[in-house]
Amino acid sequence: MNDDPAAAQRSPISLPRPWLQHYDAGVPATIDYPNTAPWRIVAQRAAEDPAAEALRFHGRRFRRGELAAAIETCARALAAHGLRRGDRLLVAMPTVPQAVIAFYAANRLGVVCAFIHPQSTPVEIGRSIDASGARVALTLDAFHRAFAEAAPRRPLRHLVLARIGDVLPAWKRLLFRLGPGRRIARVPADPRIVAWKAMMAATWPPVAAAPTRGDDEAAILFSGGTTDQPKGIVLGNRNLIAQGLQTAAWGGLRRGHVMLAILPLFHGFGLGVCINATLMAGGCAILVPQFDADAVARLIRDQRPNVLVGVPTLYETLSHSRILQRADLSCIQAAFCGADMLPPSVKQAFETLIRRGGGTVRLLQGYGLTEAVTAVMAMPAGEHREGSIGLPFPDMDAGIFRPGSGEPLADGEEGEICVSGPTVMLGYLDDPEASARALRRHADGRTWLHTGDLGRRDRDGFFHFGVRLKRMIKSSGFNVYPAQVETTLLLHPAVAAACVIGLPDRRQIERVVAVVVPQAGFEAGVMLADELIEHCRRHLIKWSCPRDVHFRAALPTTRIGKIDYRRLIEEYGA
Repeated sequence: MNDDPAAAQRSPISLPRPWLQHYDAGVPATIDYPNTAPWRIVAQRAAEDPAAEALRFHGRRFRRGELAAAIETCARALAAHGLRRGDRLLVAMPTVPQAVIAFYAANRLGVVCAFIHPQSTPVEIGRSIDASGARVALTLDAFHRAFAEAAPRRPLRHLVLARIGDVLPAWKRLLFRLGPGRRIARVPADPRIVAWKAMMAATWPPVAAAPTRGDDEAAILFSGGTTDQPKGIVLGNRNLIAQGLQTAAWGGLRRGHVMLAILPLFHGFGLGVCINATLMAGGCAILVPQFDADAVARLIRDQRPNVLVGVPTLYETLSHSRILQRADLSCIQAAFCGADMLPPSVKQAFETLIRRGGGTVRLLQGYGLTEAVTAVMAMPAGEHREGSIGLPFPDMDAGIFRPGSGEPLADGEEGEICVSGPTVMLGYLDDPEASARALRRHADGRTWLHTGDLGRRDRDGFFHFGVRLKRMIKSSGFNVYPAQVETTLLLHPAVAAACVIGLPDRRQIERVVAVVVPQAGFEAGVMLADELIEHCRRHLIKWSCPRDVHFRAALPTTRIGKIDYRRLIEEYGA
């Protein structure tokens, strides 16, 4: 990991920052970041106005004071179950109140939350437990079976099981039990299980808050890093606080604003912006645990959020929603799009919808990566540059460098996008070599994050995205790592060789496609294709699984013998 990230980020900025003159009025060039932990800022907001709303969830409204009390109870309970400063809590939860409470409770204890997708397979869960070293995990009862089937090297000591009904009003709890809840299998007896509802109703001994500094670890999010295999990205308190304050300043997020929190907590956007930035700013987050187009449209129409943050597929879906065609959308004061490149047609369609609904907001594109929590730059509200991903946030420096080096390139030249500033990660989990490749100290004495993305900067400081140096597919806003899918395919006895590519798709941006060479004795065709897709579903998260399988006698190779995936993209894309 970075040996002294704080010192590196305090070094003087040596590169020119022409983008500052294009900041919107009221956006500062620099921000004062408190040397503390996110939970303290959330607790401070609660003390200032305990009656103000903090969370909304299916008819249940959490006031700030209520949220603070729940965080305190959860912290005491986690401590009573053996969690101490420096330990890890594995969180496999959708965007629900229990997950938010657990994160800030763990942060109060100095415990690090490692977030994974709640629908992870048993293999992925076991791998995540081993990677994080977690002895306690939190998940929903609906996902207990996957945890029961996981086989980590070191078993969990406790598995905290929450239920959706735990936090619903009585009448909605009954509806859930009679509806979706009926499909949830009964949880068998397991001595490791701790029921969330009982845990939060019990009385636990008081526990002192852990001493906290900005550079203490706070969260682990999993992404691809500098290779095609998922890596744990370690984020510190200061990273999350800086991201929250920068986002609030850029988007005008303030007290009383309502954010539609539709992105998951295991995603940097979801944790860093939808939840942490909103609560630190004194706003309220509408928690959306599962995407349903009509349900989300009704939330926007009826609950009137002020801020939307999402991926292109979200905005495309909303633009064609019948529910929103005649809705009053003047409540929306900011809308940001990230995780994928924003197609001009999607931007135009959404802005047309907003204008029809009486609003004036424009959909602003941004750029970021989990190694810097999430967004590091975005288009200002008062500017529009066709094809640009915007300007760096306050205190974030960005430059274009010759790939593989620290040599800065001139305006207009294409090179690797590198960023530096207080949101840059502490490093990759237990992987000093990968950390050293991604976090490099340049001649200016500062630590720069090498993103693996190509781009250019114009003379005004606006950045333009080119292509990814590292091979990765973006499907519906999520990262898919071809090497991981290929490794899974090769476990099947019918596969001799495989190459996974992403092809353009109107709704998913990129569609995951597998090109397979079958082993001798296996017949290529629809039945084998379906069998391979099902094989992937047993081992991988659903969005990583191929949507299509193509068979061929051999895979094309480059002059040095590597599989030529670019040629396959051109061939099947055509």
